[in-house]
Amino acid sequence: MKASTERKIIRLLHIVLSIPILGYIYGPLATMPRQSMVVKWIIMPVLILSGFWLWKGHLLRKRLRRW
Repeated sequence: MKASTERKIIRLLHIVLSIPILGYIYGPLATMPRQSMVVKWIIMPVLILSGFWLWKGHLLRKRLRRW
């Protein structure tokens, strides 16, 4: 897979996973216990990891190539 395609996929994942966060902050999602736990324990960590990958993924790939 080319780097540009990988970046587009991760960027799309990052944007799509941001939508439930907005529902959690501005909507009634925070009062629903099951959906609240999904946002806190699944969506938020994946969103953070995808953001770090978009930000510093090139450095991680460089280190893995040397290894």
